[in-house]
Amino acid sequence: MLETSARLLRLLSLLQQHRDWPGPQLADRLGVTVRTVRRDVDRLRELGYPVHATIGNVGGYRLEAGAAMPPLLLDDEEAVAVVVGLRTAANGTVAGIEETSVRALAKLERIMPSRLRYRVSALDAATVAQHRPGAVVSAETLTTIAASCRDHQRLRMDYRDHDGADTVRTVEPHRLVHAERRWYLVAYDLDRAGWRTFRVDRLRPRTRAGPRFTPREPPSGDIGGYASWAVGVDRYRYRARFTMYAAATQVAERVPSDAGTVEAVDEHTCTLRAGSNSLDGLALYVTLLGFDFTVHEPAELVEHFGTLHARIGNAIGKRGEGGPPAG
Repeated sequence: MLETSARLLRLLSLLQQHRDWPGPQLADRLGVTVRTVRRDVDRLRELGYPVHATIGNVGGYRLEAGAAMPPLLLDDEEAVAVVVGLRTAANGTVAGIEETSVRALAKLERIMPSRLRYRVSALDAATVAQHRPGAVVSAETLTTIAASCRDHQRLRMDYRDHDGADTVRTVEPHRLVHAERRWYLVAYDLDRAGWRTFRVDRLRPRTRAGPRFTPREPPSGDIGGYASWAVGVDRYRYRARFTMYAAATQVAERVPSDAGTVEAVDEHTCTLRAGSNSLDGLALYVTLLGFDFTVHEPAELVEHFGTLHARIGNAIGKRGEGGPPAG
């Protein structure tokens, strides 16, 4: 059994992870009785944490927004500074911490009182950020989606697809993925009855909190890799597989995550998967990477490389003869 102080910290962490916690489930996670959970919740309330009891067949608890920031953590000035820093990091200023920043931001904004939300909004409105390459996504949109992922709540949104068509989608959000200065949402699309990957800069949430849902089995254990496959390969007409005769690290330096996926075979060879709606585009793309390679699929691309090989050979063989080859 955890000591009281450690148990309180663990209880607080659990309350920040989900919107509602049944009392018996909290007791099981902490290895204590339901009565002990009630006492620990009372201690958190005495410290200023706004823990509210929920009503239902089984009593539970919820961490709500309070009139003041919880003591012993952050004062008002520190809270504003942290939120501004997290929003800056979420937009990709510091590489590698974008997704972590959004999760932390969602937790903090959930319990932030309205007066501090106003100060943060005022600071955002008065600040002009230097333009950086990449799609712009508001921190509010990111935290809304992150909260829906965390609380397993459906999200209804307006979405513009890569062809420019406007649609309304209802999804069960699973994870946010940040890659190459873009944000993607991996979610189960209820209208299409399948897993989809959405560019966050193309969507606008309609509601903050939809109905709760039971999480589905994710499409892959590697959600980042799944998102890269979905945006860089799967959505195209032609999906190609190549063996690249170079180390995976070398090839990955030249292939953005939204342009293809790279998997190591050994120290000197890797597999590249990429997609395009054009056979010429695929052929040109992989050739200009600057590595030797073998094309395996699709069959149309293998045949097209044969045609290009003959065409280039004829171009070299007929150099200076003043015209195309006969026939």
